[in-house]
Amino acid sequence: MATTPRGFAQARLQRLAEQLRAEVDSGAIPGAVTLIVHDGRLACFEAFGWRNAAERRRMTPDCIFRIASMTKPLTVAAALQLVERGEIALGDPVERHLPALANLGVGREVADPRSGEPRLEIEPARRPITVHDLMRHTAGFTYGTTGDSLVQRAYRRSNLIDDQQSNAQLVVKLAELPLAHQPGTTFEYGLSTDVLGHLVEVVSGLTLERYFAEHLTGPLGMTDTSFGLRNGAAERLAEPQAGTGAGETSAIPRFDPGRPVLWHSGGGGLMSTAADYARFCRMLLNFGEVDGVRVLARKSIEWMTADHLPAGLAYGAHTRDLGLAAPLPELGQSYGLGVGVRTAAGLSPVPGSPGDFYWGGATGPYFWVDPRERLICILMLNEPDAARRARYRALLRALVYQALD
Repeated sequence: MATTPRGFAQARLQRLAEQLRAEVDSGAIPGAVTLIVHDGRLACFEAFGWRNAAERRRMTPDCIFRIASMTKPLTVAAALQLVERGEIALGDPVERHLPALANLGVGREVADPRSGEPRLEIEPARRPITVHDLMRHTAGFTYGTTGDSLVQRAYRRSNLIDDQQSNAQLVVKLAELPLAHQPGTTFEYGLSTDVLGHLVEVVSGLTLERYFAEHLTGPLGMTDTSFGLRNGAAERLAEPQAGTGAGETSAIPRFDPGRPVLWHSGGGGLMSTAADYARFCRMLLNFGEVDGVRVLARKSIEWMTADHLPAGLAYGAHTRDLGLAAPLPELGQSYGLGVGVRTAAGLSPVPGSPGDFYWGGATGPYFWVDPRERLICILMLNEPDAARRARYRALLRALVYQALD
């Protein structure tokens, strides 16, 4: 634990460490890493528990985690770099860059007049998907794993979540399937950011991994952030624990050195450390630059972290499953470009400030940035259960804000 900078009360901040140690001791979680930066100074950087509970290998601050959907803000940042260079625009039809996605249909469930069973009718899209739609999840794509609509069943049959595919192969699969909603009408969390990742590849001529390394993670000094494990990094990978009951986390796949992941998923494929991700967050908080290295313009960051969901928008049936991050007006929250954003001082069930932005991953990690308080908070954790994830994220927010003077 670093010396607590002015603005934090040491004794109150220690409550967070005590809570996480208790969670490890009870077997609820294998371990965790927390990193908090306040006003440019390190307030907390601490590891708890085990990176491999079965083998009793201690967690260390430099452990590597699967960050799942915390990949999405990086993919959006990469695409915004292309916008700054004039190579794409948010208003561009996606089919201009990815012709396979022209003339997509939209699935509509209707009752069969003879059997009464639901069947899928395909109606034409009323307008093309735009790059803007991909960045804010209004394209009409969904996830096949979050529900059981007929479109989602078709997604599952097409094996869209396949760690051995390429982004190009994913887009070919999607081109044969209907959208879940008319473009621009509905916030539906799904594969939009994966499609955006392939768009970055096509426009830049680089794989997404190479693009990140040359234009984003490399310049920012994020040396442990990639779509796979570099030489020697497997020893630092934080693995989920196996078992039953409160500590069950076997839904997260364990690392298999004999079958490395090939898919550069822009929606959820990265591995990273707390320190690496903090550098990305510092870039966002500092309006595009860290330590004299600028990767995005100030106005691009302001644009990225603004509210991008228009009034009158519908919300997909599983939006509320996003829990504390759900971009619902009744929670005082919305969605920007790749990040959730807080739009009101009240309404949210967790503390924060209007203008703070955040996201998390289905494997457990979570971050938020509070520009008003000059605050960055990161929790690296293996926890795939949605209810338990929400509990730890709420706990983190509550115990961080109560420690502020």
